[in-house]
Amino acid sequence: MRFLLALACLPLLAAQSYKVFDDVEFTKPDGISLKLDAHIPDGPGPFPAIILVHGGGWTNGTKTANFVKPLFPVLDSTGYVWFTIDYRLAPKHPYPAAADDVEAAITFVKKNARKYKVNTRRIALMGESAGGHLVNLVGARNRQGIAAVVSFYGPLDMVEFTKIRFAKIPISQGMKDFFLISEKNEVAWDKLRAASGSTYVSKKTPPFLLIHGTKDEAVPFEVASSHQELFRKHGLKTDLIVVEDGVHGVINWEKEQRFQAYKPQLVEWLHKTLK
Repeated sequence: MRFLLALACLPLLAAQSYKVFDDVEFTKPDGISLKLDAHIPDGPGPFPAIILVHGGGWTNGTKTANFVKPLFPVLDSTGYVWFTIDYRLAPKHPYPAAADDVEAAITFVKKNARKYKVNTRRIALMGESAGGHLVNLVGARNRQGIAAVVSFYGPLDMVEFTKIRFAKIPISQGMKDFFLISEKNEVAWDKLRAASGSTYVSKKTPPFLLIHGTKDEAVPFEVASSHQELFRKHGLKTDLIVVEDGVHGVINWEKEQRFQAYKPQLVEWLHKTLK
């Protein structure tokens, strides 16, 4: 289903009361301490939970980076538990390090479900840009029973994305560093397929919500439509929120009120999907 956002009749998002636990170590691969911030709503729980994965081209960004912060008040309005995580970055840590770290965060949340008041059957992944790619990948293969995925302009099929985005220009340095590719050839396509959520879509894949701006040049909007078509072929539930004239990045959508209409639609979808 495709949602075209309008400003009329949008409900206000009300922040809930939360306790925040900053810099909690959730894994330590090769001695590298990776931390998350846990936002826990008041009340007995257990609550649905969201694990937020920042973008940054696989080479930069943090769990509190400015380009992911616009999502924080949206998550506060859900009344869910939510976590924002760090992960290892390229070039020092190429694929699959970051994807492994996302899965480690899921494991941590499930193991500490009682402490953080998490309903382990109602855990969703949410990511933007490179983080969108990571949640697409981890969510599509769904080794750990995730209930939903929200992907902000994240590529699902990395081969398709590369052929569209870099049709007439060299592959970005971030992609070279993360996927360990140097040019557009069969070796690169094989590596990208292995790191693509599209490769692992199956009956285990949970419902997906795609959120994408029509004027996104970093991750062209047309990939969102092809993602939906792939899910449909597999008989899987997927929805698309279209941000008309939106460029790349929720931080850029903050500049105009008309671009922020996705927020209540996102919350509504979470409530419907996570029940």
